[in-house]
Amino acid sequence: MAHSDFLYLQIADRIEDLIEKETWQIGQRLPSVRRLSQEQQVSMSTVFQAYYHLESKGLIEARPKSGYYVTEHPGRERSLPAAKAPDRPLEERTLGELISEVYRDLGREELVSLSVSAPAPSLLPLAKLRKSVQHALSNDAGVVYAPLQGVRSLRQQLARLAFNWGGVYGEEDIVVTAGCMEALAMCLKAVTVPGDAVAIESPTYFGIFQMLEGLGLKSIEMPTRPESGIDPVALQQTLDRYPSVRACLLIPNFNNPLGSRMPDDHKRQIVELLARRNVPLIEDDIYGELYFGKERPRTCKSFDHNGQVLYCSSLSKSLAPGYRIGWAIPGKWTDKVLENKFMHTVSTNTLLQEACAHFLMNGRYALHLRRLRKELHLNYLRYLQAIQEFFPPEVRVSRPAGGFVLWLELPPRTDAFVLFRKAKDAGISIAPGQLFSKQGAYPNFIRLSFGAPWDNKIERALRKLGDLLRSS
Repeated sequence: MAHSDFLYLQIADRIEDLIEKETWQIGQRLPSVRRLSQEQQVSMSTVFQAYYHLESKGLIEARPKSGYYVTEHPGRERSLPAAKAPDRPLEERTLGELISEVYRDLGREELVSLSVSAPAPSLLPLAKLRKSVQHALSNDAGVVYAPLQGVRSLRQQLARLAFNWGGVYGEEDIVVTAGCMEALAMCLKAVTVPGDAVAIESPTYFGIFQMLEGLGLKSIEMPTRPESGIDPVALQQTLDRYPSVRACLLIPNFNNPLGSRMPDDHKRQIVELLARRNVPLIEDDIYGELYFGKERPRTCKSFDHNGQVLYCSSLSKSLAPGYRIGWAIPGKWTDKVLENKFMHTVSTNTLLQEACAHFLMNGRYALHLRRLRKELHLNYLRYLQAIQEFFPPEVRVSRPAGGFVLWLELPPRTDAFVLFRKAKDAGISIAPGQLFSKQGAYPNFIRLSFGAPWDNKIERALRKLGDLLRSS
């Protein structure tokens, strides 16, 4: 071994020891290459080699124009939550009643909300959004109905946004909706009739269950892996077992609540499988822009060659939740989606469409996303570190590569809804696992959102939650 090799390994080992001893915490920035070179009296090349070595072990990560940051503590990584097959229905209370109890008091200022999958207002570009709204007002936008398909300038910007995930679409391919939920509902109505079955992930966002029930559709839950989502083989087995399935609804990028990201090859396989079975895929990509890695993940729609994938997304999770601006790229069902929209809403808010178009047109969205992704990743690392420190060792936690949420598997004896009530009495709101399946598969799971920036209030809340878990 050359002397320089020995030096870089020596430095890497010492840094790893300091990370293990928590001298450097998860999320903290390491010394710059130049500074460490001067302090250790070695070449910058040697320091780079040491950092590359630690990066290859998953202990640190490089952030463009920012430096190197700690990502894990060796030997302290928790196991991932289990992928469970739904096996029994909810008892005593309906899912709607459970959801109502969890979210009815979210307006309370003293409540620390860890249950809402949305960005905190402090992470949003409020001043620049205000300028875009003022620009739209100055042009008298909003006093007339927008076209049924949506404001043309916004659809142009959304078509350009699709290029980031491999889409090549024009404004005529896009239908603007009142948020992603309306896009999903309009697409479901286009490809199903009441009584049909729809295959979905389990766990999945509870609003999807309510929407399916409202449309008179049955849900077929498929167990989903917290790291990679639905497996193509599992989907094929579901279609074989349930020939009544008429559509599939998936969240391939950073599923809520798992945070899973489906590998691109699995996306391609699933699109091809569903095309062979002539089963439409409704793709919810609302979290796709909130990735922590170096590039935006592809979508299932990017592998679609015959219009079989109905793509849905929104600006709600990344820009302005209250604006309720979503959209669909429904492929060969575009006319049917437009027909459904005309029957239900006629026109989406003109003023806010114009404001969002102006915001995107000026390049502000890309800059905002870069900052938001950085903040969310840092939040994730800090929340994860707190869970490592405060929660019982048997608690398992997901490792999302994007989005807002963590999925935790608690000890088997723990009832998540009982924990929710105890936490609420302590001024903390969490989302119990019972909300994320109609089959009662997750009584000892919870979802925590890391959309709020880390501060002393969040730290105290997580410490208290850990204390409640230890005493349960």
